[in-house]
Amino acid sequence: MEVWVLFGVFTLLLLIGTPVAFCLGIASLATVLYMGLPPIVVFQQLNSGMNAFAMMAIPFFIYAGDLMMRGGIADRLIRLAAGFVGHLRGGLGQVNVVASTLFGGISGSAIADASAIGGIMIPQMEKRGYAKDYSVNVTVNSAIIALLIPPSHNMIIYSIAAGGTISVADLFTAGVVPGILLAAALMVAAYVVAVRRGYPADPFPGFRMLAYFFVAAVPGILLIFIIFGGVRSGVFTAAESSCIAVIYALLVTLFVYRELDWSGFVEATLGAVRTTAMVLLVIGTASAFGWLMAFLQVPQATIALMKTVSDNPIVVLLLINVILLVLGTFMDMAPMIIICTPIFLPVIKAFGIDPVHFGVILILNAGIGLNTPPVGSVLFVGCAVGKITIGEAMRTIWPFLGASVFVLLLVTYVPALSLWLPAMFR
Repeated sequence: MEVWVLFGVFTLLLLIGTPVAFCLGIASLATVLYMGLPPIVVFQQLNSGMNAFAMMAIPFFIYAGDLMMRGGIADRLIRLAAGFVGHLRGGLGQVNVVASTLFGGISGSAIADASAIGGIMIPQMEKRGYAKDYSVNVTVNSAIIALLIPPSHNMIIYSIAAGGTISVADLFTAGVVPGILLAAALMVAAYVVAVRRGYPADPFPGFRMLAYFFVAAVPGILLIFIIFGGVRSGVFTAAESSCIAVIYALLVTLFVYRELDWSGFVEATLGAVRTTAMVLLVIGTASAFGWLMAFLQVPQATIALMKTVSDNPIVVLLLINVILLVLGTFMDMAPMIIICTPIFLPVIKAFGIDPVHFGVILILNAGIGLNTPPVGSVLFVGCAVGKITIGEAMRTIWPFLGASVFVLLLVTYVPALSLWLPAMFR
């Protein structure tokens, strides 16, 4: 009965539009009261969920992304992307995908990517005759690439949700190839739609201008290698790399590009504080919710249920993917990771599936969920920037969602795509 109280209260609150952090916290409190336990248990679990040293990386990566978004780095990455792929059919769509990939390697946030790249690219695409729905759909789907490639703070959340037993360096490395595959698939989708709609290609700027764009973007691109190389080599931890990212972002935006003024600095600081507060509240309440699931033996019941369906890992992975895709339509990313990890991690281990591989599958599923209503936060941001309704975007988003699901299936059933690169560094 306690399990029904936990999930029943959570679902009811979610359906009436309660913010997800309060859904998790109130459901946990109601269950604890029903069980006759002292309410302080919920607050102890909430505090312990947020009180992890590895969690320090999240606010600093968010802060670094905010600083770079306001300091001119996104502009230079877009110019570089335009030089490389702008001459392809539907050039600005291709530029959008490549720029999102580059910026994602700096921000690690899909929402920051959609805001920064979308804020620049969507108006430009509209002026050049691209339909708003195409511009928004390219932007929001390419934004989820940031979730797979370093420094994705959602990978850090997954590692923490797994009890800190999974290496963040391995997770960062495991997401690189799937992230590149997703970018390639979205570029193909953007090209196909552009050909059907007759969108133009931009002229090639020439190798001299391409070299100029590259040199201008180098200070921003270097951060990708600093974070990935430092964490992967063991020179510093993920938390330490996030602090280095902030210092580096300040130096580049203040002294190299000289585009970050005092008001921009204040806005970036306040924006990072607000985002961090929301993320940590969700993580804390989700931790209490996850502790209750473990206490009520929900993971063990899930394993038993899965084994009654099939003993075949292929079928089990397909079933997990379907469940995660459905959950992603109404649950935001951080609580989905915190809640689903303790449920499904024992399941995948029981079926011999690598936890690092599953981490990439979980992140990609949750990322796709960010572009599906009713709780598609990245889709909401893209539609707000592009000034179109969710319905207008959803009518033509299917080629891009199809490309994302295709990559998800590849990553799910070809583990080497996730595990080959981490194995190379061991």
